[in-house]
Amino acid sequence: MMTAWAAMSVCDEAERLTADLVGRVSGEPFEVVWIHNGESVQVEIREKADDAAGDRPGEAAGWGVTFTTSLRTRWARIDLPGREPVQSDEWLIEAANGPGWLGFLADASDLLAGTLDPEMVPAIIAQIVVPRLASWCAVYTAQNDYGPVRPAYLWHADETQIDGLREELDEVQIPSEDGIAVLHIGEWQSLAFPLTARGRRLGLMCLGRRDRFPDEAIQIAEDVGRRAAFALDNARLYAQQAAANRALQRSLLPPDEPTTPGLDFHVIYEPAGETNEVGGDFYDLFPVGEGVWRFAIGDVCGTGPEAAAVTGLARHALRLLGREGYGVAAVMSRLNQAILEEGERARFLTLLHGEIRRVDDGLDIRLVSAGHPEALRLRPSGVVDGVATPQSLLGVFPEVHFEEDDVHLGPGDVLLGVTDGVTERRSGSRLLDDDGGLAKLLAECVDLSARAVAERIRRAVQDFAIEPSADDLAILVLRAP
Repeated sequence: MMTAWAAMSVCDEAERLTADLVGRVSGEPFEVVWIHNGESVQVEIREKADDAAGDRPGEAAGWGVTFTTSLRTRWARIDLPGREPVQSDEWLIEAANGPGWLGFLADASDLLAGTLDPEMVPAIIAQIVVPRLASWCAVYTAQNDYGPVRPAYLWHADETQIDGLREELDEVQIPSEDGIAVLHIGEWQSLAFPLTARGRRLGLMCLGRRDRFPDEAIQIAEDVGRRAAFALDNARLYAQQAAANRALQRSLLPPDEPTTPGLDFHVIYEPAGETNEVGGDFYDLFPVGEGVWRFAIGDVCGTGPEAAAVTGLARHALRLLGREGYGVAAVMSRLNQAILEEGERARFLTLLHGEIRRVDDGLDIRLVSAGHPEALRLRPSGVVDGVATPQSLLGVFPEVHFEEDDVHLGPGDVLLGVTDGVTERRSGSRLLDDDGGLAKLLAECVDLSARAVAERIRRAVQDFAIEPSADDLAILVLRAP
């Protein structure tokens, strides 16, 4: 039997579905039956035959073939508009007793492993289980092992019912005990599954259906909950590590953009890697007297905590020794000794360090390049030349004597310092600095400001290769007024 409302709401779709099913009959006499199942309409074609089921008919929400002693029934189901899809328990029975269950769980694991964003995991959990296991899913998460759970994500097979369901859930006492709990939410059959990983309670996965939860659905939901909990825990650990790396990286860089009256200065710094692992490149610019500044751009071998220790040591030593009045070469010698004294924890360091002094006709610079990519000077005429003598990198040899190079920047002259994230940017077998590639790029920057020069170099690095860079990048540009 069908109500008039049900018949009118799906009449056209049901007729098309019926025509599709009738077109599959074998020529034997058959009977057409429409059955109203509350939230869906099932169309059945009953005939005397025993051939295979064939392909899915039309846009049916569910379909299949059943047999009796003398009849074969092809059937297809249509969900009525305005109602949430009915869970197909046929697949549950088959899945829980065969490879279908493993396939579903494997797909769920792949989806959960596809993000390391803890804010995304609850949404993925809900969309895995709806509508296959439940009509709706609400995920609650806890900030710590013992804190209260808070709503993180709500999903309903019928999106128009989400707001109403959210209001119902706001009035429900969310259980805090371990194990599966029954929730009392209106006419829904609702269960809460704990999300626990590595002995920590991370939250709850609440599911609701109009009918009773089959044992197979509970079994699969428990397994999904375990996998979801580990995915959420991994995402949180990843996010915490990334946040710690970013905080430590910020602590190793200048806290503020330096004020440099009479000096056009710009720096670009980009850490590589998805988690921005700390270490690698660094830069600094700071005053040591009236009209006198010190600058540095360096690259520590490797990344991680050991590299961060050398980065912090170098940055603070440069500032302290510079303000104590030590010359550039003397600072480099003392920093080299300090790194060597770190013993096995030390990392090699390449460093371009200099002092800038304003003079009437531009800037005078005393410069030391310790194993660092060559510093380049751009003249207003477009001529580019190297201005620093290559010397030993830091942290290798105890007896090293550093010599300062005197460099003058006249009006409009530009000094460029970069780390090997620029010069060794790779595209196939070529490096960006092959055949003087960086000098050629700089030659095209005549009459540009320091910021414009730095940005042009960065764009060239990005455009040189399609794949993301695996190395940190730092670009420092000084321009004489």
